[in-house]
Amino acid sequence: MRDWNGSVAFITGGGQGIGLGIARALGKRGVRLALADIDEKALRASKEELSEVTDVEVWRLDVRDREAFAPVADEVEAKLGPVDLLFNNAGIAPALSVSSLDYAKWDLVLGVNLSGVINGVQTFLPRMIARGEGGYVVNTASGAGLVTAGSNVLYTTSKFAVVGLSESLRLAAAEYGIDVSVLCPAYVDTDILKHTESVDAGLTVTLSDDERTKTEAAFKAGVSIDAVGEKVIAGMETKAMWIHTDDWLRPYLTMRMEQLLNSVP
Repeated sequence: MRDWNGSVAFITGGGQGIGLGIARALGKRGVRLALADIDEKALRASKEELSEVTDVEVWRLDVRDREAFAPVADEVEAKLGPVDLLFNNAGIAPALSVSSLDYAKWDLVLGVNLSGVINGVQTFLPRMIARGEGGYVVNTASGAGLVTAGSNVLYTTSKFAVVGLSESLRLAAAEYGIDVSVLCPAYVDTDILKHTESVDAGLTVTLSDDERTKTEAAFKAGVSIDAVGEKVIAGMETKAMWIHTDDWLRPYLTMRMEQLLNSVP
């Protein structure tokens, strides 16, 4: 098992949800934490909690803001040291029918879910390569990045893109001793709908009251953020390409793989 003690992790969306679960798992292993989130209140609470077990610094960061990444990276290195563990985790979960889409919604969701990952990779990966000491990148996608998520075209597009980015980056980064995994969670007990609405209330307007109640109940019944954090560590220990939160996707993955294979002449 790798000794993570003394490493520095940068986690977007680190103030809450899955990002906080990952931070907790890393913190108790002696990893120094740089947490970035758009929610300053969540960041303050996370820093207060995690400072009891490790060194923690926090930054308010909108992952769509490409120009903001480099100054934050410089500050992280000055305060904690070079980042060798990168978690591009920030994301939102829109619930939009195809008839409700417009360019603004495409730009917003792809800006957070896809460009946010690209911005993290492009900021920190060259620094890892230049140091020549390896590193690890974990990008958070979704089960919806492996199988189609119903009719949610925009969300599915953003998450399939993150999976493809991660799979190709894994091959490209290996020659520099940098490992890459992609986290593909199913239902996790987070307030993702509320977080999404805090970014833009219009991203969930197509949910009826009944649909919203059922969706929130499904998330509430999902895996805890602490369990996800431990699964991420376990996946990193084995250098897994894909990290799953449970086996919920198995029948859907089986169906997709069979359909793909059957389509080949």
